[in-house]
Amino acid sequence: MNILVCDDDKDIVEAIGIYLENEGYQVFKAYDGEEAIKVLDENEIHLIILDIMMPKMDGIQAAVKIREDKNLPLLMLSAKSEDTDKILGLNMGADDYITKPFNPLELIARVKSNLRRYTILGGLETKTENNVYQTGGLVIDDESKTITVDGEEVYLTPVQYKILLLLTANAGRVFSIEDIYEKVWNEPAYHPENTVAVHIRKIREKIEINPKEPKYVKVVWGVGYKVEKI
Repeated sequence: MNILVCDDDKDIVEAIGIYLENEGYQVFKAYDGEEAIKVLDENEIHLIILDIMMPKMDGIQAAVKIREDKNLPLLMLSAKSEDTDKILGLNMGADDYITKPFNPLELIARVKSNLRRYTILGGLETKTENNVYQTGGLVIDDESKTITVDGEEVYLTPVQYKILLLLTANAGRVFSIEDIYEKVWNEPAYHPENTVAVHIRKIREKIEINPKEPKYVKVVWGVGYKVEKI
């Protein structure tokens, strides 16, 4: 699989490239947001590792541009560790977030986890059982990995897809934030509230007529989230 690494620090790009190539991935390199988008346009890329602070076009601007027509996994990389920066990255379309300095083993684990979701959940062509889940006008076809709301197709990132599939396949059941995180990210939950809340909000923006008064994805205060059984 092909991974694009973009950071204005060439030493970091080289180091990440070595880790990924040792795992058998083909690595493409860029050093600012504009260059990253050019690489994406000219090559088949399956995952992006994108730094936030870069010249010409920073990672946030690049993420917005990338999400206009691409749903491949996007990992934000930054020296900043504050929740506000993490939430900003997730709001702009990131699937995951890694802070510098990072543990190479954690980096590889997150790459593999996001690629696994991408492969299974609709980024790459795969075949699964013919499962269709419906509640009201919300329909998820888990064979074609398509989602329609009242007949109109909507497009989610791989992480958003898996969250909505989990909730819709179990319509009426309430999942705690920790349950959602562990089932979707396949790792123990550690303060997952902001991460899950941001993805839920983005899902609502795409499938709800009025995200502030959702018809499908409901919060159960003090417990978690559910998709309403209609």
